[in-house]
Amino acid sequence: MLAVYKKELRSYFVGPIGYIYVALYLLVSSLIFTYTTLYAGTCSVTTYYTFILYLFAILIPLLTMRMLSEEKKSRTEQILLTAPVSLTSVVTAKFLAAFTLFAGTLLVSCLHFITFFALDGTPNVAIMVSTTFGIILIGAAFVAIGIFVSACTENQLVAALVTIVAIASTLVLNVLSGYVTFTPLRVVMRWLSVFDRFYAFTYGYFDFVALLYYVSITVIFLFLTVRVLEKRRWE
Repeated sequence: MLAVYKKELRSYFVGPIGYIYVALYLLVSSLIFTYTTLYAGTCSVTTYYTFILYLFAILIPLLTMRMLSEEKKSRTEQILLTAPVSLTSVVTAKFLAAFTLFAGTLLVSCLHFITFFALDGTPNVAIMVSTTFGIILIGAAFVAIGIFVSACTENQLVAALVTIVAIASTLVLNVLSGYVTFTPLRVVMRWLSVFDRFYAFTYGYFDFVALLYYVSITVIFLFLTVRVLEKRRWE
């Protein structure tokens, strides 16, 4: 498992994907931070991270689109399926590689918050930490979704587009639910929305239910990915 993890993490920087992801994330997040906090004269990170969530819909597919689709396209998938390592370990290692790059880049971008001490002197550190923690949980769920989609196709472009649609759908459910008059459907849409559970973190609260929800999404999609690979192993 460790060998697969190192291989996948290294592969991001053998090609251009890793550099493109890091550069785009840091550039766009810096611009968002400038307009939502510095120009607004506020130390609140809620608006900043709300925009960052939408940015995830574009950038996280860059990390996951080639994870398993490339294996299938290049016909190296059979080596993967017959390797003396469990498919669960392989999928977990690939997930951890993508998540490491995601979380590492996110934490580097948190250096933006140093400017709060110059602006205000007493920013709410608890809210910054809890909100960042919530963002990391959501990111983990999105990475798992992307890996699952990548396992379902050998076309990287298709994998990226489907992942964008899937992530964007979870983000807009909260908005769309406001236009739904059928109560049961509205309740379901709000329950599936990642935003409803994220709000507690923006107030500095540790929401165990939200933690369980995001971890459950991550585990479910990794489990489904393993099932997809197992099905192909026996075909």
